[in-house]
Amino acid sequence: MTAEQHNKYLGWSHLIHGGLFLIMVIFMLTMMGVMFSTMPTGPQGPPPALVPLMMVFMGSLYGLMLVPSLVAGYALLKRKPWARIAAIIGAVTAAMSFPIGSAVCAYTFWFMFSQPGRLLYDRASLPLTRTPELKDPEPRYIPPPTPPDWR
Repeated sequence: MTAEQHNKYLGWSHLIHGGLFLIMVIFMLTMMGVMFSTMPTGPQGPPPALVPLMMVFMGSLYGLMLVPSLVAGYALLKRKPWARIAAIIGAVTAAMSFPIGSAVCAYTFWFMFSQPGRLLYDRASLPLTRTPELKDPEPRYIPPPTPPDWR
């Protein structure tokens, strides 16, 4: 596989992980809302401000884990120059959600720290397709210089 194909698959895997994690977050926050809405109020229940505070805290915590993966997927698919950094940050946050996030993290680290991944983003300013004027010139033989006479 070429580096461009790995980059595309990596971008899609970050987006898929982010989408699945978003579905899980929505489901968990909905369950928390339903569960806390059935709790008793008054002296036997929790303070009324605790439930919204917990939901905001959990939503922001999960959001901090979710957003880097979605941003990395977008940047990788659009071949942004900052996509390599975003992918590494997204992989670190994705590693916390086992097993899919750990697999995305391992694939990201394997590709981004390999030679093709480094070359792909070191030459990010070049166009994706080669034009005839960008072809490498034919290699020419240049003889080595003669060594100095030390006698």
